[in-house]
Amino acid sequence: MVKNLNNTKNSNVKIKRRFKMNLGLKGKRAIITGASRGIGKACALALAAEGAEVCITARNQKLLAEIQNDINSSLGKCIFVVADLTELSECKKVVDYCNNNFGGIDILINVAGAAGGGDILDLSAESITDALSLKSYGYLRMSQLVVPYMKKNHWGRIVNIAGAAGVSPNRANIPTSVANAVVLNTTRALSDAVSKDGILVNVICPGITNTERARDIQKVRADKEGVNIEELLIQLGESLPAGRIAEPDEIANVACFLSSEVCSYVYGSSIYMDGGSRRSTP
Repeated sequence: MVKNLNNTKNSNVKIKRRFKMNLGLKGKRAIITGASRGIGKACALALAAEGAEVCITARNQKLLAEIQNDINSSLGKCIFVVADLTELSECKKVVDYCNNNFGGIDILINVAGAAGGGDILDLSAESITDALSLKSYGYLRMSQLVVPYMKKNHWGRIVNIAGAAGVSPNRANIPTSVANAVVLNTTRALSDAVSKDGILVNVICPGITNTERARDIQKVRADKEGVNIEELLIQLGESLPAGRIAEPDEIANVACFLSSEVCSYVYGSSIYMDGGSRRSTP
């Protein structure tokens, strides 16, 4: 049975035990975008369990406040900022708030950016622009803003989350595919630009993952096919070499590693976490 991830209350002890990897992240200061749910939320919980101070941001104040309470009650220290990262001023607000509260920034995990879909024959140019605005441009803006703080300490980690659609386009996912392709290329370019400053920049490319958004998308397909959403997710997982879809905490664990001092020789790399659906990387 595929798990429902909507409720993590009263499970912090379990979360801490699952995530704890002793990566030397205690005291590191991290920003996680798109942290109100799914992979972003999992990354926030994982970093907090490792001892990092986390600044989480998204558009939903209620969900951010719940996560802050969960982390501060048993895992560590968390602050949040409600922000729309399609605007440069909002990106600056997040970075300034983190720096003012934590005294610096060591880690950035970019997760924000859910793009719409639609058949390419009916697709509007605006749908691609919208996808680029939040995911591609938002990632770039946030990265540019945190780099000066990381340079001060000659240490930093930037981890981008870009769906595997960036290298697997189809007629229904072009906005997502285009935005993720831009993230893949900017990751490599940014890595080249800041590697000599002790800053590592990498990207994780998850396949289908058991998040609320994935469930919402697949629910439409399940209804059309007349099957239960749980049954469909199991079927999708069984079609992969891994035999199942990914869980958000699995993506978060790798993001934690890429954010740590233990990760010392990974530069501008694309880490595919798709259960084996790809057979090669670009």
